[in-house]
Amino acid sequence: VQLVESGGGLVQPGGSLRLSCVASGFTFSPYRMRWYRQAPGKERELVASTTSGGEYADSVKGRFTISRDNRKNTLYLQMNSLKPEDTAVYYCNGGPNNLWGQGTQVTVSS
Repeated sequence: VQLVESGGGLVQPGGSLRLSCVASGFTFSPYRMRWYRQAPGKERELVASTTSGGEYADSVKGRFTISRDNRKNTLYLQMNSLKPEDTAVYYCNGGPNNLWGQGTQVTVSS
């Protein structure tokens, strides 16, 4: 039973990345899933949730899109118009016993 994120990396301001989170060991489709992020020296914050078709932090509204493919047991986060303040480790969360992935680093810098 685990969540495994991928897709992070270094991108210039204004660029895009798509994060993926593959779930295994449990039935993925019934669960609400979320993306969180944690920047250095800051608390972990909720970025997006699959609730009600997508709920977003104010700081990412209009730029990020959460989606899922239940056939592939995969959660996605499409991130556009990236800003330096989006730099953080991004975590996938959800499933039984409130699972967390290991995180994937996103760095936005020129």
